[in-house]
Amino acid sequence: MSVQPGWYVDPADTETRRYWDGEGWLGAPIPVDATPPDGPPPVEPVTPAAAPTSGPTSGPAAPGTEAVAPGGPPHQGPPPGYGPQPGYGPPPGQGPGYGPPPAQGPGWGPQSGPPGWVPQGGPPGWAPPGGQPGWVPPAGHPGWPGRPPEPRPHGHRLAGYGRRLTARLIDFGLILALNVLVNGWFIWRLAQEWAPFWQEFLRRAERNDTSAEGMPMPGEQAEMLLVVILLIATALWLAYEVPSMASGGQTFGKRLMRIRAVPTAADQPLGFGRALSRWSTLGLPTLLWYCAGIGLVLQLVDSLSPLFDHPLRQALHDKRAQTVVVEVPYRPGPAPSDDRNQPSGDTP
Repeated sequence: MSVQPGWYVDPADTETRRYWDGEGWLGAPIPVDATPPDGPPPVEPVTPAAAPTSGPTSGPAAPGTEAVAPGGPPHQGPPPGYGPQPGYGPPPGQGPGYGPPPAQGPGWGPQSGPPGWVPQGGPPGWAPPGGQPGWVPPAGHPGWPGRPPEPRPHGHRLAGYGRRLTARLIDFGLILALNVLVNGWFIWRLAQEWAPFWQEFLRRAERNDTSAEGMPMPGEQAEMLLVVILLIATALWLAYEVPSMASGGQTFGKRLMRIRAVPTAADQPLGFGRALSRWSTLGLPTLLWYCAGIGLVLQLVDSLSPLFDHPLRQALHDKRAQTVVVEVPYRPGPAPSDDRNQPSGDTP
């Protein structure tokens, strides 16, 4: 494969540039930062060579050289594997005629240059063997040293699972206190419905009696009370979490732990629709506690899901609402000013 004619950096002296005519170097070299002419260099007058004073020497010619007729310009082919090193690019101020002509032959790269030539910095995704000074591999590149850096949505650090769990437990404690106030009477009535069953169960357990015949079962009112309790508990959770998350992305527990939920698209309030969508994935299964505790299992899976999601640590309710939980940077208030050392404003 032949290299197209043009001006190239001389491999023997990288500070100069010479014209390659397709078979060998032609003409005298010029400085590498000089603007080369549009075509080949002018032919220099040939000076007759002096007659040799000694006999012909034996031995092979130097690699890459060719025998030429007396008076002709010397032709020297490029050494094997010739090509500027990776990272080589056109010098600043290049003029017309630099590089090969528009009709490039086979073996030329995406940019004008000889085989193996790579533009400065390389094409997208290009990495020189072993890297090059100042080169940083992209995230996920096989040559990346260690794990890729953790994402920072909107410039914030992702909230750790410990903080999120602590905030959720604080919120559950407050919701439980609300249920004691609002749901207390219904819970007491449900306990009264089940009391005869548990009293008889304990008496038989003391006698090692495992029979279930004649056990007093709660009536239909117990089922109705359970449904009412679950409806009130779900409504209290909805009223506690959705409005505060819609306006600021924080419940009371999240404020204490200095974390908040933000949309993945922009650092802005969630809004009522997104907050409701986020809560419903975790809160609505409370109504399914009535069905053999299926709702509790779904909520447990949702609560543990951030441990297995990478890299954004999104729970299932985060994925549905397209949100992510980040840390809130601590912003201390302004320090109190000390006016004792300030000069008085009165005119002497």
